[in-house]
Amino acid sequence: MDISAKNLLFRKDDGTAEAVSVRIKAARIAAGFVKQTDFAKALGISKTTYNTQEKLGKPAISTIRFLYVNHRIDFNYVFNGDFNHLPGDVQLALETALAA
Repeated sequence: MDISAKNLLFRKDDGTAEAVSVRIKAARIAAGFVKQTDFAKALGISKTTYNTQEKLGKPAISTIRFLYVNHRIDFNYVFNGDFNHLPGDVQLALETALAA
């Protein structure tokens, strides 16, 4: 995939709530959590709380921290779609999740 297509897929520099929502869902899936319930449990919060974060595109700092510490997905990706600094395997997992 060329860089222009990748920028579009990751919605690079799009900080809208809709774009953040798409990216946080992809991050959850790339981290191996198909179900929101399982991800919420790993976070130690209710499914409803996590669902609200994902739906509104407003993840909590603790959610971002969990993704970074446990899955090497950081806030630059979540909030800005910036993928260049992410490890190759993480980029590929996110690419796959975003393209689905």
